[in-house]
Amino acid sequence: MIEVKNITKNFNGAPVLKNLSFSIESGKVLGLLGLSGSGKTTALKIICGLHQPQSGEIFLNKEKVSLKNLTQLRKQIGYVIQDGGLFPHLTAKQNIELVANEAKMPIKEFNQRLEELLVLCKFSPSLIGKYPKNLSGGQRQRVGIMRALLLKPKILLLDEPMGALDPITRFSMQNELKDLFTKVGCSVLLVTHDLNEAGYLCDEIILLNAGVIEQQGTMNELLANPLSDFVSTFTRSQRPLQ
Repeated sequence: MIEVKNITKNFNGAPVLKNLSFSIESGKVLGLLGLSGSGKTTALKIICGLHQPQSGEIFLNKEKVSLKNLTQLRKQIGYVIQDGGLFPHLTAKQNIELVANEAKMPIKEFNQRLEELLVLCKFSPSLIGKYPKNLSGGQRQRVGIMRALLLKPKILLLDEPMGALDPITRFSMQNELKDLFTKVGCSVLLVTHDLNEAGYLCDEIILLNAGVIEQQGTMNELLANPLSDFVSTFTRSQRPLQ
C-alpha cells in the first residue's frame, strides 16, 4: 500500500533522511521509532506530500506520487498529529467539516458519515458542538482521528498521537486505537517514542537513527536480537513496569 524508495531529505544542507526505504502491506500497522530529530515526522510529511524529498520515490497503492497526482492521491491518506491539530476558533464538528468541504461532500453524506465516526471513535454527540479549549486531550485527539477518517482513507498516518496525553488517557486510547485499526482496515504508519506502545499496536517496527534504519522487525526481534549498540541502548532505555 505504501512503498518508500531511497528517500533523501536535507534541511539547510543537513541530511535528515538518507536513502530511506521501506514498505507497508495493505491492512498492516508499522511503527516508526527513534530519537528526536531522527527523521520520523519528516518521513510522514513526505509521504503525504507536505515535504518534497531531494531524491527518491513514493508509491501509494503502486502509483508513483508526483506533483501532478498529489492532490488526488492525498484523498487516500488520513493524517493525525499530536493533540488532534484542531483549529481553536472552530467547533469539533466544524474542524471535521473542513475535510468534507474540501472534498465537496454532500451535507447528507457528511452527516451520515459523522454519525458512524462518533460511534467508531466513541465520541459523545453532545460534545460535537464544543470548541477545542472545552475538550479534554483525549477528546481533541478523537476529533482529529474522526477528521482523518472522514473520507475512508486507505492509509492512516499518525504522528505521536498520544504524546500529550496523561498516562490513564493514553492507556485507554491505545486500546481504542488497536480496536480501531482492526475495524477500519487501513494501512497505518504510527510515529511514537514508546517501544511498548509500538509493540502493542504495530505488526512491525522500524527504528531510525539519524535518518537511517538501524533495524526493522517485531518488538520481540528488536529485544532479543539487536543488530547494533544503538538498538540495544534504545530498547534498554524503555523501563519495564513491575
